[in-house]
Amino acid sequence: MKWTSEQKHATLAAYLGWTLDAFDFFLMVFIFKDIANEFHVKISDVSVAVVLTLAMRPVGALIFGRLADKFGRRPTMMINILLYSVLELASGFAPSLMALLILRALFGIAMGGEWGVGSALVMETIPPKSRGIVSGLLQAGYPSGFLLASIVFGLFYQYIGWRGMFMVGVLPALLVLYIRRNVTESPAWKEMSKRPRPGLIKTLGANLKLSIYAIVLMTAFNFFSHGTQDIYPTFLREQHHFDPHTVSLIAIVLNIGAIIGGLAFGAFSERIGRRKAIMIAALIALPVLPLWAFSSGAVALALGAFLMQISVQGAWGIIPVHLNEISPDEIRATFPGLVYQLGNLFAAVNLYMQTKIAAANGDNYGLAMALVAGVVAVVIAVLIMFGRERRGIDMTQSAREVVASTS
Repeated sequence: MKWTSEQKHATLAAYLGWTLDAFDFFLMVFIFKDIANEFHVKISDVSVAVVLTLAMRPVGALIFGRLADKFGRRPTMMINILLYSVLELASGFAPSLMALLILRALFGIAMGGEWGVGSALVMETIPPKSRGIVSGLLQAGYPSGFLLASIVFGLFYQYIGWRGMFMVGVLPALLVLYIRRNVTESPAWKEMSKRPRPGLIKTLGANLKLSIYAIVLMTAFNFFSHGTQDIYPTFLREQHHFDPHTVSLIAIVLNIGAIIGGLAFGAFSERIGRRKAIMIAALIALPVLPLWAFSSGAVALALGAFLMQISVQGAWGIIPVHLNEISPDEIRATFPGLVYQLGNLFAAVNLYMQTKIAAANGDNYGLAMALVAGVVAVVIAVLIMFGRERRGIDMTQSAREVVASTS
């Protein structure tokens, strides 16, 4: 099926929105040590900023998801991107650790809104048979953002310092201009807007088992991603004493693996189904663990990181389409983002927990990473087989049926 220009623009906007959101988030994980030195605190104290960002993301998913379900995906997405860009810039001017923590909590609200709104817009717009590969592309925005942050850290950190890293993060605001000019509203939302729809609480109550299951699943998924990414630059700098340039190169390699994994397994899910593809991707992590967490030398570590992120983001690459397909039509901009970010809330303790595990074991960050990654890989593989699957559902037609049933 030939794509329309509207479908292409919606896909690009959603991908860039999540890429630049992740870019702003990951800029911070490279500079824990520098912030700790400036404010004379421990790295674990600075890591609380990430905990707060992750913990506030469900608030953003709820606020912006409801706005998108009521007023449309397009305008909500523009407001969301502008807000997280401005808050990223403000973080560069934080006069104290407390001020930085407050700003990162507010950033979490803005960050939490973008994924659900963007994924709903693109999944409701593109042809159903393209959803698997586009899901992989959309989720590849997360490692793409990490990749951009790695490049910025490697090229500019020595010149602009940790505050300058945050200031670079205002650039995503320019994406709003592209969306305003080129992106049209979701056809499924237009159908749903023709009639009053049930409230959020009523809809969630009618889908209670699905909601609980999705939250538990996304908690495991968020432990999987954050458990293998957030502490990784610190693992390289503190445990292996690599310079910023080497850290940047390894981070670039791992994010290339993440992008490949997301695209490959997203496309693969169109052939064998969403659940089977997620299970296979998650279990790849187990044989990779020793190379990833316990090897030495930049080359071996880079290879381990590359393979680990094929697993992690391979599983994640199917999540945008899977959550949107199983979501109730009435709250598609709210449900996927909300369950995703509630999973983030329950997994928000991960970074702090990993730093404490490492400290209790002689600053062995590799051990802390391996414990989390190994356990959740198995948990995801088991959980995913108990869920339902609606691969290829026609979202616009489904919305019409919902409208007809409530008329």
